[in-house]
Amino acid sequence: MKDFLEYVPGNSLIHRLNPVVKLIGSILFAVACFCTSNLVFVCCMLVLALAMAASCGMLRQTTGLMKAVFVFSLLLAVIQVLFTPSGDLLLELPWGYIGTGSLLAALTTVIRLEAAAIPLFLTFYVTKVSDMTNAAVKVLHVPYKYAFTFSSTVHFIPVFLNDMSSIMEAQTARGVEFDQGGIFKKIGLMMPLCVPLLVSSVRKTNSAAIAAEVRGFNLRTRASGYKDYPIAGIDAAALALTLALLAASICLTVLL
Repeated sequence: MKDFLEYVPGNSLIHRLNPVVKLIGSILFAVACFCTSNLVFVCCMLVLALAMAASCGMLRQTTGLMKAVFVFSLLLAVIQVLFTPSGDLLLELPWGYIGTGSLLAALTTVIRLEAAAIPLFLTFYVTKVSDMTNAAVKVLHVPYKYAFTFSSTVHFIPVFLNDMSSIMEAQTARGVEFDQGGIFKKIGLMMPLCVPLLVSSVRKTNSAAIAAEVRGFNLRTRASGYKDYPIAGIDAAALALTLALLAASICLTVLL
């Protein structure tokens, strides 16, 4: 968990892209995945997302992400199969039926979520949070307070995960067995851990606020950053590619 959403240095093409282009491109990529229900197109988007992960050496992190997304998407897929009957009848249910269209829609949902999540998470692994924040302020003119809030949230996610892991290890050393029993017993064992995690998070947040004030947080403006983030030709090409994917997704939805 210690490397969750933490920057991984590299010299790949995606590493070298403008942080704003990576952020906007990943959002457009995700939107393109949700604009169509064409299974072939969504599968192509997943293959493209995996190819991007492989090009910057992020397959290990991507595999872990896909496992987490699969659990969530599988739950949605089961609900979709049971409660959205469509297509030829396969199984009769008291409240409806399961059809071929239901299974196809559920499969599309799983692949769509996997494909949409990869570029979004990949952006954080190949971009320094400070560069993402400063580029958003410099290029997109986002107020620094909002950009700082976003970057602080991303920064504290792995910190809180590490704190939770440390607390669980301490409780395990005291004889608590988190891997025993059913789901409700595990939830009951996890609930008391929220108190020390909350105390730790409040302390860290307070320390971060004091540090920001000491460094002149209220005096920070758009012109305070010393680094510029120009849009190069390769950035424009990457942005054009994601726009083309979005246009193709919309066209498929309209035509089919």
